[in-house]
Amino acid sequence: MTLISFVFLKTAEHGAAAASDSGLSDPRLWVFFSLAILVAVVVWKKVPAMVAKSLDERASVIQAELDDARRLREEAQELLASYERRGREAEKEAEDIIAQAKHEAELFARDAREKLQDVLQRRAEAATRKIAQAEARAASEVREHAAALASATARIALEQSLTKTAHSKLVNESIDELGKSL
Repeated sequence: MTLISFVFLKTAEHGAAAASDSGLSDPRLWVFFSLAILVAVVVWKKVPAMVAKSLDERASVIQAELDDARRLREEAQELLASYERRGREAEKEAEDIIAQAKHEAELFARDAREKLQDVLQRRAEAATRKIAQAEARAASEVREHAAALASATARIALEQSLTKTAHSKLVNESIDELGKSL
Protein backbone atom coordinates (compact mmCIF):
# COMPACT_ATOMS: atom_id res chain seq x y z
CA MET A 1 0.00 0.00 0.00
CA THR A 2 2.93 2.33 0.62
CA LEU A 3 4.08 1.94 -2.95
CA ILE A 4 0.68 3.00 -4.22
CA SER A 5 0.68 6.01 -1.88
CA PHE A 6 4.15 6.97 -3.03
CA VAL A 7 3.20 6.74 -6.70
CA PHE A 8 -0.01 8.66 -5.98
CA LEU A 9 1.89 11.49 -4.25
CA LYS A 10 4.55 11.71 -6.95
CA THR A 11 1.91 11.78 -9.66
CA ALA A 12 -0.01 14.48 -7.78
CA GLU A 13 3.09 16.63 -7.48
CA HIS A 14 3.81 16.26 -11.17
CA GLY A 15 0.18 16.87 -12.00
CA ALA A 16 0.07 20.08 -9.96
CA ALA A 17 3.26 21.33 -11.52
CA ALA A 18 2.12 20.41 -15.00
CA ALA A 19 -1.34 21.94 -14.54
CA SER A 20 0.19 25.28 -13.90
CA ASP A 21 2.36 24.88 -16.98
CA SER A 22 0.23 23.25 -19.60
CA GLY A 23 -3.13 22.51 -18.06
CA LEU A 24 -5.03 19.31 -18.88
CA SER A 25 -2.86 18.27 -21.74
CA ASP A 26 -0.12 16.83 -19.57
CA PRO A 27 -0.13 13.01 -19.89
CA ARG A 28 1.10 12.59 -16.34
CA LEU A 29 -2.07 14.15 -15.06
CA TRP A 30 -4.15 11.64 -16.97
CA VAL A 31 -1.98 8.77 -15.63
CA PHE A 32 -2.58 10.10 -12.13
CA PHE A 33 -6.35 10.28 -12.67
CA SER A 34 -6.36 6.80 -14.22
CA LEU A 35 -4.39 5.41 -11.29
CA ALA A 36 -6.70 7.13 -8.81
CA ILE A 37 -9.75 5.73 -10.58
CA LEU A 38 -8.18 2.28 -10.66
CA VAL A 39 -7.41 2.41 -6.95
CA ALA A 40 -10.94 3.67 -6.23
CA VAL A 41 -12.51 0.85 -8.29
CA VAL A 42 -10.30 -1.73 -6.62
CA VAL A 43 -11.28 -0.45 -3.16
CA TRP A 44 -14.96 -0.07 -4.15
CA LYS A 45 -15.11 -3.67 -5.51
CA LYS A 46 -13.38 -4.87 -2.33
CA VAL A 47 -10.59 -6.58 -4.23
CA PRO A 48 -8.22 -6.47 -1.21
CA ALA A 49 -10.88 -8.26 0.85
CA MET A 50 -11.33 -10.84 -1.90
CA VAL A 51 -7.58 -11.31 -2.13
CA ALA A 52 -7.34 -11.60 1.66
CA LYS A 53 -10.27 -14.02 1.67
CA SER A 54 -8.64 -16.08 -1.09
CA LEU A 55 -5.35 -16.09 0.80
CA ASP A 56 -7.16 -17.05 4.01
CA GLU A 57 -8.93 -19.90 2.21
CA ARG A 58 -5.63 -21.06 0.74
CA ALA A 59 -4.05 -20.80 4.18
CA SER A 60 -6.87 -22.87 5.71
CA VAL A 61 -6.49 -25.48 2.94
CA ILE A 62 -2.73 -25.61 3.59
CA GLN A 63 -3.36 -25.81 7.35
CA ALA A 64 -5.82 -28.68 6.79
CA GLU A 65 -3.25 -30.45 4.63
CA LEU A 66 -0.60 -29.91 7.33
CA ASP A 67 -2.99 -31.25 9.97
CA ASP A 68 -3.71 -34.29 7.79
CA ALA A 69 0.00 -34.78 7.20
CA ARG A 70 0.66 -34.50 10.96
CA ARG A 71 -2.15 -36.96 11.68
CA LEU A 72 -0.84 -39.38 9.04
CA ARG A 73 2.67 -39.01 10.46
CA GLU A 74 1.40 -39.82 13.96
CA GLU A 75 -0.53 -42.81 12.62
CA ALA A 76 2.57 -43.98 10.76
CA GLN A 77 4.66 -43.61 13.92
CA GLU A 78 2.07 -45.57 15.92
CA LEU A 79 2.00 -48.23 13.22
CA LEU A 80 5.81 -48.36 13.16
CA ALA A 81 5.89 -48.67 16.95
CA SER A 82 3.28 -51.42 16.75
CA TYR A 83 5.31 -53.32 14.15
CA GLU A 84 8.49 -52.85 16.16
CA ARG A 85 6.70 -54.14 19.27
CA ARG A 86 5.36 -57.11 17.29
CA GLY A 87 8.87 -57.72 15.95
CA ARG A 88 10.30 -57.74 19.47
CA GLU A 89 7.50 -60.03 20.62
CA ALA A 90 8.14 -62.36 17.67
CA GLU A 91 11.88 -62.40 18.43
CA LYS A 92 11.16 -63.19 22.09
CA GLU A 93 8.72 -65.91 21.07
CA ALA A 94 11.31 -67.36 18.67
CA GLU A 95 13.92 -67.32 21.44
CA ASP A 96 11.46 -69.04 23.77
CA ILE A 97 10.70 -71.66 21.12
CA ILE A 98 14.43 -72.25 20.55
CA ALA A 99 15.05 -72.54 24.30
CA GLN A 100 12.13 -74.96 24.64
CA ALA A 101 13.39 -77.01 21.68
CA LYS A 102 16.90 -77.16 23.18
CA HIS A 103 15.45 -78.24 26.52
CA GLU A 104 13.32 -80.92 24.87
CA ALA A 105 16.30 -82.09 22.81
CA GLU A 106 18.38 -82.40 25.99
CA LEU A 107 15.59 -84.36 27.68
CA PHE A 108 15.22 -86.57 24.62
CA ALA A 109 18.99 -87.17 24.44
CA ARG A 110 19.14 -87.97 28.17
CA ASP A 111 16.16 -90.33 27.84
CA ALA A 112 17.72 -91.99 24.78
CA ARG A 113 21.03 -92.45 26.63
CA GLU A 114 19.20 -93.99 29.61
CA LYS A 115 17.22 -96.31 27.37
CA LEU A 116 20.38 -97.28 25.47
CA GLN A 117 22.16 -98.02 28.75
CA ASP A 118 19.18 -100.09 29.92
CA VAL A 119 19.12 -102.03 26.65
CA LEU A 120 22.90 -102.60 26.78
CA GLN A 121 22.69 -103.68 30.42
CA ARG A 122 19.84 -106.10 29.67
CA ARG A 123 21.75 -107.51 26.70
CA ALA A 124 24.88 -107.88 28.81
CA GLU A 125 22.87 -109.63 31.52
CA ALA A 126 21.22 -111.87 28.90
CA ALA A 127 24.64 -112.65 27.41
CA THR A 128 25.99 -113.41 30.89
CA ARG A 129 23.04 -115.73 31.55
CA LYS A 130 23.53 -117.46 28.20
CA ILE A 131 27.23 -117.86 28.91
CA ALA A 132 26.45 -119.28 32.38
CA GLN A 133 23.87 -121.63 30.88
CA ALA A 134 26.32 -122.67 28.16
CA GLU A 135 29.02 -123.24 30.77
CA ALA A 136 26.62 -125.27 32.93
CA ARG A 137 25.49 -127.26 29.90
CA ALA A 138 29.08 -127.80 28.82
CA ALA A 139 30.08 -128.83 32.36
CA SER A 140 27.10 -131.17 32.54
CA GLU A 141 27.92 -132.63 29.13
CA VAL A 142 31.58 -132.99 30.17
CA ARG A 143 30.52 -134.75 33.38
CA GLU A 144 28.10 -136.98 31.51
CA HIS A 145 30.73 -137.75 28.94
CA ALA A 146 33.35 -138.29 31.66
CA ALA A 147 30.93 -140.53 33.55
CA ALA A 148 30.12 -142.44 30.38
CA LEU A 149 33.84 -142.76 29.61
CA ALA A 150 34.60 -143.78 33.17
CA SER A 151 31.79 -146.27 33.12
CA ALA A 152 32.87 -147.67 29.76
CA THR A 153 36.48 -147.73 30.89
CA ALA A 154 35.54 -149.42 34.13
CA ARG A 155 33.38 -151.93 32.32
CA ILE A 156 36.12 -152.70 29.85
CA ALA A 157 38.69 -152.93 32.64
CA LEU A 158 36.41 -155.11 34.71
CA GLU A 159 35.59 -157.35 31.83
CA GLN A 160 39.20 -157.87 31.12
CA SER A 161 40.30 -158.19 34.70
CA LEU A 162 37.38 -160.01 36.24
CA THR A 163 36.43 -163.51 35.81
CA LYS A 164 32.91 -164.63 35.26
CA THR A 165 32.28 -165.44 38.87
CA ALA A 166 33.72 -162.16 40.09
CA HIS A 167 31.66 -160.38 37.49
CA SER A 168 28.46 -162.08 38.62
CA LYS A 169 29.26 -161.27 42.22
CA LEU A 170 29.87 -157.60 41.38
CA VAL A 171 26.59 -157.31 39.44
CA ASN A 172 24.69 -158.90 42.31
CA GLU A 173 26.25 -156.51 44.81
CA SER A 174 25.36 -153.53 42.62
CA ILE A 175 21.77 -154.73 42.36
CA ASP A 176 21.59 -155.15 46.14
CA GLU A 177 22.96 -151.59 46.66
CA LEU A 178 20.43 -150.19 44.21
CA GLY A 179 17.65 -151.99 46.01
CA LYS A 180 18.76 -150.52 49.34
CA SER A 181 19.09 -146.98 48.01
CA LEU A 182 15.66 -147.04 46.35
